[in-house]
Amino acid sequence: MRLGLQVSDFTWPVPHEVMGRTFATTARTAEQAGMASFWVMDHFFQIPMIGPPEREMLEAYTALAFIAGKTERIKLGTMVTGVTYRQPAILVKAVSTLDVLSGGRAYLGIGAAWNEEEHVGLGVPYPPLAERFERLEETLQIAHLMWSDYDGPFDGAHYQLARTLNSPQPLSRPHVPILVGGSGEKKTLRFVAQHADACNIFEMGTEVIAHKLAVLQEHCDALGRDYAAIERTTIGRLELSRDGAGESATVQQAVERFAGLAAIGVDHAIVNVPGSHNPAAFELVADLVAELDQIMPAGR
Repeated sequence: MRLGLQVSDFTWPVPHEVMGRTFATTARTAEQAGMASFWVMDHFFQIPMIGPPEREMLEAYTALAFIAGKTERIKLGTMVTGVTYRQPAILVKAVSTLDVLSGGRAYLGIGAAWNEEEHVGLGVPYPPLAERFERLEETLQIAHLMWSDYDGPFDGAHYQLARTLNSPQPLSRPHVPILVGGSGEKKTLRFVAQHADACNIFEMGTEVIAHKLAVLQEHCDALGRDYAAIERTTIGRLELSRDGAGESATVQQAVERFAGLAAIGVDHAIVNVPGSHNPAAFELVADLVAELDQIMPAGR
């Protein structure tokens, strides 16, 4: 069972002049604690669940490229890129570059996008939901083409590419792993089964997650896809303490929580850690990672 870190809040009690140093320390501390992956939200404004839009928000791929140069092992990705934010081929090119320069450590995390306020604010087109899903599927198709030997045209309903050339190709094989975020049963989980290498589902109780994974398996069966080949990830919150006071958990309580996820087949639990800008927030993470290393997810 692997543990990953998502950084979603960049409003830290430090001057902007040292944000880079603080951000790098967060990533290095997570890596040294044994965390498997490092994720940033791909948003332009802060989202309402965390704070007002005026709060600091780093551009995702610039931030990940910076972290790639400050770390050695930890995997890097967005949780997740909205399909509307960048032209698909430019997105694939950016992720390919991140993978090459990081030594093969990139994910492509992607979803259908939802935050209308930041689209309108920065002049990014925000088509209706049905069209966003159509664009998501075409983007997934383009990614597979650009990460193959094919460099011919792509002629979709929304995107037309005269040449899907992508040089250099990523180091990851057979390609950068694609993670589709979301738990919609008709489209999102079908896209995972058809086009992706990983899913991501909010932690919302093991019964609900187990149901979503069962739906994913049904889509895999219908499409002839090996369900076991898909990495199953969740996103939640984790605050560790020695006494488990307040909203925190002891290491043993966290082990029990993630063991419950592993029992239904989750491979990789990605968490937000309150106060992640402070290395003290990771004091007990290495102990948790060592315990989780002993847990084998169901079906593995």
